[in-house]
Amino acid sequence: MTTAEGLVVSTVAGAVRGREEGGLTVFRGIPFAEPPVGEGRFGAPRPVRAWEGTREAYAFGPPPPQESGFQGRTAVLDVPEGDDWLTVNVWTPEADPAARRPVMVWIYGGAYKLGHSGSPGYDARRIAHDGDLVVVTLNYRVGVEGFAQIEGAPANRGLLDQVAALEWVRDNITAFGGDPGQVTVFGESAGAGSVAALLAMPRARGLFRRAVAQSVPGTYFSAELARDIASEIAAEAGLRPTVADLSTLDPRQLTAPGEALGARMRAYEARWGQVAPTSTPFSPVVDGEVLPTTPWRALADGAARDVELLVGHNRDEYRLFLVMGGMLDKIGEEQASWALRTFAPGGAEGERSYRAAFPDATPVELFERVHTDWLFGMPSLRLAQAQVVGGGRAHMYELTWPAPGAGGVLGACHGLDIPLLFGTFEADLGALLFAGSGVPAEAEELSARFRQAWTAFARTGDPGWPAYEDEGRQVQVLDVKPEVRAYPEETSRRLWEGYEFGALPLLRP
Repeated sequence: MTTAEGLVVSTVAGAVRGREEGGLTVFRGIPFAEPPVGEGRFGAPRPVRAWEGTREAYAFGPPPPQESGFQGRTAVLDVPEGDDWLTVNVWTPEADPAARRPVMVWIYGGAYKLGHSGSPGYDARRIAHDGDLVVVTLNYRVGVEGFAQIEGAPANRGLLDQVAALEWVRDNITAFGGDPGQVTVFGESAGAGSVAALLAMPRARGLFRRAVAQSVPGTYFSAELARDIASEIAAEAGLRPTVADLSTLDPRQLTAPGEALGARMRAYEARWGQVAPTSTPFSPVVDGEVLPTTPWRALADGAARDVELLVGHNRDEYRLFLVMGGMLDKIGEEQASWALRTFAPGGAEGERSYRAAFPDATPVELFERVHTDWLFGMPSLRLAQAQVVGGGRAHMYELTWPAPGAGGVLGACHGLDIPLLFGTFEADLGALLFAGSGVPAEAEELSARFRQAWTAFARTGDPGWPAYEDEGRQVQVLDVKPEVRAYPEETSRRLWEGYEFGALPLLRP
């Protein structure tokens, strides 16, 4: 129903009013679960209570409590304050139940400790408009609230929030013009890690038909490691890692202990191994229940063979972190040797293999290469391989077009796919990646190509290039002149052949 104030749509919990914006109707801040505070603190998401009358869905809901973040990633936010973090937003060309358009559901990244669906970089108008489909973005709990392994609380509460949002889509999206049988989840970085986890989760089965995972992180925690990290976070606040203790702190105060621990995680390398240098004390936990096993093992066993998968990564993923950390010209032989021994398969033998495979690489190139391979490149490749082994279908891509900002040193770095996909070149991370360069015509062309491929995949399961097979290993290389060719990172693929991405262990208590 259209009123003078906007379009009104009835959801299961009550009516909401959206606004017409550029040929679309946009609904912001619709709650899909009760605020996870009070008795619901650290619990699984609870169904939202029904409301009377019509709720104005004009403003994004509050972001979940989170660390202060870093430049370009959070860039928020003119939003209400409060505890109603668990909300969704909808962009629709036509809120008509008969329309039955495909639906794309976006899950933000941010190292499982940052993020908000209202960030300007995730404005979905161009995807919805260009693809003529419905786009949903959602909030989920991050940091301690969402991922810390706390005694008395379910594991992976952030993932359970995502499942609850997908259940909201199943139950309500028809009224917004979407087809609940044609749902595609898509996400980048921690959002892609979440997508991979959802593929492995029994609770998410049947809630989506297709999945897009952009730069899948290889970091999933064992329950033992997650408990040990949570105990250190709690100790920062002088508390035990229990619901009773941690509930005594306001959620917005509880972000500080995690941030403080992240700043000195390198001191725990002997105990926490590869996760310590990442400064990220949160990841999905392979707890045996919510997340029974790693995504690679689950997919290889056929858990998602009925879900079509599009997965890929950027060529120079780790360059972003080197540039933002001011480390690009500070990596010497000692740091390169440490990185190779820490992250390459086989430790010291892995270092020798990398040096032999890349004989002309400088220390900084070796440092960056092994970080890119371990953290994003090989996990993404292996997800495609596991899907094929499990009897499913996967398409793969690699972005090789370099970001023009920051003097051209960023390469095809982590996060570049976000402004290209959403067309948000001047917001959030895009403001850094395109700083001082403007938006070249080739960027607009590549951006349109991203949206065409992603929305075609959401509509048909075919992004416009052949499915990945382990013999030919054909992938779509996204650059000024896109081409389908054999996977470009063949040297790295061979170095990691036979390596299994398992849950990161606790090395010693």
